Amino acid sequence: MKARLAQLTSGIINPFLVSFLLILLLSFSSAGTVSEALKWALILTGISILPVLAVIIYLVRNDRIEGIFINMRRQRHKIFALAGICTVIGCALLIYLSAPLVLIAAYVSTLVSTVVFMLINFFWKISLHAAFTSGSVAVLTILFGTLGAFTAVLLPAVGWARIELKQHSFAQVTAGSVLAAAIVVVVFHFFGLIGSAPV
Repeated sequence: MKARLAQLTSGIINPFLVSFLLILLLSFSSAGTVSEALKWALILTGISILPVLAVIIYLVRNDRIEGIFINMRRQRHKIFALAGICTVIGCALLIYLSAPLVLIAAYVSTLVSTVVFMLINFFWKISLHAAFTSGSVAVLTILFGTLGAFTAVLLPAVGWARIELKQHSFAQVTAGSVLAAAIVVVVFHFFGLIGSAPV
């Protein structure tokens, strides 16, 4: 029962879904109209999430990697590189199209996190589930205060699930959470978004 619950939790609170929901929320909270929000959401999902997910699905179907969430550390290197390229393109496009500042800050945070985690992945399997969840919680807390902070209830759940499934140690889950949140705080502070409404 515990294993099944952990599998369900890990499957629901996963990096792809968390990223997609954050993109939707930030797009709709920062755009002036529904059509503009949909434009940003479609652009960002199409650039950052779908290409990586499509490549991973292809590799899984061809037995090149063991699963969607790539539990073997050595299989993550090329996916990190692809994610980094997609995020660079996303950042450049957002700047070129004069996107809301909060979207640019979120993507710069993602780019920094991708580079840092890619380097760490060469010698240690840091938890991406925990990192994506924690980073998203940090963004929502910065932008929406107490209301956003309520999403922190997801952190212990996803951390427990990854440890229960023996995919990560407590240290790897903790490191992923703390590092991702710290990167978000530093980047959003750099963009002057700490304590301000979505722009």
